Amino acid sequence: MAIKSNASTEEVVGSGMKLYSGLTNVNVIAVNPTMAELHALDIKVKSEPNYQVSFSDQEYNKVVFWLGNEDTKVKLEVLVQPKARVSQNGKNQYINAIGQTTWSEGKPSFDWWKATGERHAFVGEETLINFVKAWANVANGDDVSFETGKKISNGDVSEIRALVGVLKDNQVRVLVGVKDDKYQTVYTKHFGRVKPQRDDFFVRNLNDDYGSFNADFNADLAWGTHNPTINLVTPDAKEDEDWTMPDKPLNSTDDESPF
Repeated sequence: MAIKSNASTEEVVGSGMKLYSGLTNVNVIAVNPTMAELHALDIKVKSEPNYQVSFSDQEYNKVVFWLGNEDTKVKLEVLVQPKARVSQNGKNQYINAIGQTTWSEGKPSFDWWKATGERHAFVGEETLINFVKAWANVANGDDVSFETGKKISNGDVSEIRALVGVLKDNQVRVLVGVKDDKYQTVYTKHFGRVKPQRDDFFVRNLNDDYGSFNADFNADLAWGTHNPTINLVTPDAKEDEDWTMPDKPLNSTDDESPF
C-alpha cells in the first residue's frame, strides 16, 4: 500500500480552485491587457483576449479592468458602444463634466444639474465614470470626464490605460461574486471609496429594482473564501413514507420475477 496522506484540515491540490467573494479593496493592475501582459501578472490565459463581443444582436467593445489584492485577481468588464444611450421610452441619457448623469427628452433643466460639458452619454459610459470616480477618489463636484470618449466607445482605451500608472497606489472598494461555481465577477451597479467605507450603499443598490447581482456571494458581504449557497432539492417522497416492492416490476410480464 502506498498512500501519501495529508491532515484533513489541509488544503491540497485537486480540492478545487480557491474562490473569494464579498466586499474588498483592490488595486487596478491592468486595462485591456495582452496575453503577454497577463502572463507577466501571473494570470494564466491560453490565447490573446478578445475585447469585442456580440450580445443580443448588438456589437460591443469591452473595457476590462483587472483588479487585484493579496488574495486574488478578478476582472471587471464594461460593455461600451459608440452610440448614445437611449431608454426604452425614448429618453436620452446625458452626462456632464463632473460625472452627473440623468435621463431627459431634451437638454436637462433640473436645478441640481450642471450644464458644463453636458452631452449625450455613450453606452457604458455611466459605469466607466462611476468606477473611475471611486478609483480616483474624486470629490463630489470635481471634474471627472474622458477627453477621448468617442475613441473609448470604439475600443481605444489608451486614456484609461494611462490611469493605471497615475493611480497605482489608489484602491477602489468592490463587491466580488462567483458565477457557475468557478468564475469570479464584480458587481457593476456600485463602486465604493476606501474612505469612508459606506458598505450600506452596496446594500441599498442590491435591494434596488435594477440593482440585482447575477452571482453568488457571501450573504454577510464579508470578504473571504467563498461559501456557496446550497439549494436543497426536496425529495418526492416524505421521509416517513413506507416503501414497498411493487407487485410487478415496470415493463415486466406476468411470468417475470424481480429477483
